[in-house]
Amino acid sequence: MLINVCKSKIHRATITGADLNYVGSLTIDQDLMTAANLVEYEKISVVNINNGERFETYVIRGEAGSGTIELNGAAARKGQPGDMIIIIAYGLIEPDKMEWFKPAVVHVDENNKPTK
Repeated sequence: MLINVCKSKIHRATITGADLNYVGSLTIDQDLMTAANLVEYEKISVVNINNGERFETYVIRGEAGSGTIELNGAAARKGQPGDMIIIIAYGLIEPDKMEWFKPAVVHVDENNKPTK
């Protein structure tokens, strides 16, 4: 049996833009994607700290170093620039591998730059 665990997390990122007319997804700065072990088109859960919204979408690669965290398509209705969010990706793992497993957790500052 496999269990579904948090494999990646970007904690307290700030939404930098929202584009309702874009084909859906969440654009994430490439540097943050790399630090959080996320890949383009990977399914993610997004939790909006400001309004309590929770939704699923997928990752689109943004410009490296830009700090971009942009809601696109229908997701643009779930938050607005300045809101803080948590981005989570999950993976399947065998329970006996949990002893050594550590998720990639990235804490960011107000400019979406890693703090650790």
